[in-house]
Amino acid sequence: MRILIYGLGGVGGYIAGYLSQTNHEIVGVARGEHLKMIQKEGLHVREDETKLTARFEGVDASELSGYFDIVLFCVKSYDLKEAALTCKPFLDDKSIVLCLSNGVEHGDELRSLLDAKVLDGCIYILSHIEKAGYIRKLGNIFNLIFSGEGSDVLASVLDDAGLRYKIADDIHNALWKKYIFISTFGVLTSYFDMSIKEVYENHYDEAKELLQEVAAIAKAKNIGLEEEIEKCLLTASKLPQSASTSMHKDIKAGKKDELETLCGYLVREATLLDISAPKIDKYYRELLKLHH
Repeated sequence: MRILIYGLGGVGGYIAGYLSQTNHEIVGVARGEHLKMIQKEGLHVREDETKLTARFEGVDASELSGYFDIVLFCVKSYDLKEAALTCKPFLDDKSIVLCLSNGVEHGDELRSLLDAKVLDGCIYILSHIEKAGYIRKLGNIFNLIFSGEGSDVLASVLDDAGLRYKIADDIHNALWKKYIFISTFGVLTSYFDMSIKEVYENHYDEAKELLQEVAAIAKAKNIGLEEEIEKCLLTASKLPQSASTSMHKDIKAGKKDELETLCGYLVREATLLDISAPKIDKYYRELLKLHH
């Protein structure tokens, strides 16, 4: 199969590294120095005791050609539309696509843009670009969850690569389980300029209130997350002192961020559903003022 990994950051780079060890043809989209290093030396992936150097075709988005059986979008949510439209000429109704960006509505967005088999999904992983050409994964967290027509084909490819996954019975619940955590702590780490554990230790009440508001919005969509509130707080309490969120890191680095995906979306849904979400509204407005 010909498989495209669009975005070779912490998520896409790690997956591409392992897929490249199979007999499938892997193409990866990256840019800048990262792409140059991949083309020159391959992509170096390191996790705990394991190191591998992955060799596959690394290209700029403008250089894509041919047909793809599977596409994994591993870009930030604000780049998804552009990435999907760039790929559109190389897909058909048999192609399988999956977005692993943060958020709960990307499957719907891709279905509106592409004539392909779109899976809904999300991923749990702690990994990042250490330097150009190098991906560093921390700890043993890796769980790829997806569902939809074509799941069996993707599953067999992941089996070939030895990557863990789960085909979800209720994918929307799975998406929101991840979203309640990343939206709450993405917002609070960015607002307070603290790690996740520091937010837990210093702003526990704010975290709990924000989690409750997200759960209320989910409940209005028939998604039960009440039990997740305590689980999220427990997870936050156990993380390494330095662990933060991608939104916090992006804001600190002066990069584009996912405020619209992780907070703006909630503000809009609360309005549509006529649900009171004063904390979400407050942090959204404050972060817009501070960083936009």
